[in-house]
This record gives sequence, C-alpha cells and structure tokens, in this order.
Amino acid sequence: MATNHIDVRYVAGLARLELSDAECATFQPQLDAILEYAESLSKLDVEGIEPTAHPVPVYDVMREDVPDTSLPVEAVLANAPEQAQQQIRVPKVIADA
Repeated sequence: MATNHIDVRYVAGLARLELSDAECATFQPQLDAILEYAESLSKLDVEGIEPTAHPVPVYDVMREDVPDTSLPVEAVLANAPEQAQQQIRVPKVIADA
C-alpha cells in the first residue's frame, strides 16, 4: 500500500461529511482496520483463479411475464392531472423536427 495511514477527516471531507472529534476517534481505527485487511488481500496468491463478479452463480429471479386484465380506462384517467380524448395529457418534451 502506498500509505500506512489515511486520515478519516480527509475521507469525510471528500464525502462532504462533517464529523465530530468523537466520531473521528471512533471511525479512524475502523478505517485503519479496513485498509489493513485490504492490504492483506493483496498478498494472496490468485494465480489461475478466474475473476468473478459474484462468489456464487446468480440466476434470473424475475417471474414469468403473464398478461393479465388491465385497469379500466376510467380508473386510470381518474388519477390523471390532465386528460383529453380518453388519454392522459402530458407536456410536450420533443421539439418539432
């Protein structure tokens, strides 16, 4: 690691956080422990190990898309702030081409 110590006030400043002296005293040892652990990980021999994003396989957990009955038009339009010709009226967002 390039540095043995990173000041928690410096990190808090980067995150735009204001920490009290008591909070700094609490967080500084925690930050030092995290950095020490990260340094210990960099010493591991990972030769021949495939890089992965997840330690276990991730499967698609979405349900099957099954068509169902829609809300009645009247129920949808009842909550619309503006409506015209049985449609929800919205502000124009695309300029004329």
